[in-house]
Amino acid sequence: MSKAEERTGTDATAPRGGLAHRVPDLGALELLLAVARLGSLGRAAQETGISQPAASSRIRSMERQLGVALVDRSPRGSRLTDAGALVTDWARRVVEAAEAFDAGAQALRDCRDSRLRVAASMTIAEYLLPGWLVALRAQRPDTAVSLHAGNSAVVAERLLADEADLGFVEGLSVPSGLDSAVIAHDRLIVVAAPGHPWARRRRPVEAAELAATPLVLREEGSGTRQVLDAALGGLARPLIELSSTTAVKAAAVSGAGPAVLSELALGEELSSRRLVNVPVEGVRLRRALRAVWPTGHRPTGPARDLLSLTRG
Repeated sequence: MSKAEERTGTDATAPRGGLAHRVPDLGALELLLAVARLGSLGRAAQETGISQPAASSRIRSMERQLGVALVDRSPRGSRLTDAGALVTDWARRVVEAAEAFDAGAQALRDCRDSRLRVAASMTIAEYLLPGWLVALRAQRPDTAVSLHAGNSAVVAERLLADEADLGFVEGLSVPSGLDSAVIAHDRLIVVAAPGHPWARRRRPVEAAELAATPLVLREEGSGTRQVLDAALGGLARPLIELSSTTAVKAAAVSGAGPAVLSELALGEELSSRRLVNVPVEGVRLRRALRAVWPTGHRPTGPARDLLSLTRG
C-alpha cells in the first residue's frame, strides 16, 4: 500500500463504482479551490459557508474517495500536495463547466418563462381568462401570453401537439391523453328573444319539448354542445350551428330561435332583457370547467402560476 493510501485509508485495488462514486461533488471541489486560493482551510470554510470541522471532514472524505492526499495541514495554514495541485486544476475545469451548464439551464428557463401559450374553449376564453391573465400580468410582467380560442376538441389537439402549455375545457369528460383539475362549475341555460313564445310561457319547458325544438347551438366538439347532447340523450336538434358564443347570442337576440349557453356569457343580455331565461325541467345542464395539460407533464413556470390563479 502506498503512503497516499496509508494516509487516506483507501486501497487502490478496491472495486470501483460508477462515475458518481469516483468524482467528488461540486461542493467539495469548490472547497478545494477555495483552499488553494486562500491557503487556509478555515478561511475556505468561511467563504463556502460551512464550519471548519465540516470543511476538514469534507477534504478527508474527498481524499478517501480519490485515494490520494490533497492538503497538508500545519499551524501556518493549509498547502496543497503535488497531487492536490493537479486535482485542483482538474476541479477548476469541472466547476467552470458546471457554471456554464447552470447558465445554459437558466437561459432555457428564462426562455420558457418568457412566454405562455394558452388554449381555451370559447366560454372560458371570453369570460374568465381575461381576468386571470390580468392577474398573471401583475405577477409576471415580462411573460408574453398567446391565447388560442377554440372548442374543447381543438384545445386537446393543441396540447397534444405541444402547441399550448395549458388548456381549459368545458365538456363532461377529459379528452384522452390529458390530465386535469376542476377549477369551477358552470350552468347552461335556455334563452330566447323577448318575442319568442317561450319567453312568455308560465310553465317550464320539458326535456322532450326541448329535444324536439330546433335550437341555435354551438358546433359539435364544443363543451356546451357535449353537455346538451348528453342531457337530451343525443337528441338536440340544431336550427343553426355556430362556432362562437358571441355568434350564438347574436342569432338568439335576432329572434332566430332559442339557444343554450353558459350563464357566464349571458349577464348583459339577461339584465337588458335582450334575451329571456327560459325555465326548463327534467334536464341537467351543469358542467365542470377544467384546466388540462398532457398526461404526466404537470404545468410549470407561468402555466403553473396561471393554474394557481384560476383557483383563487
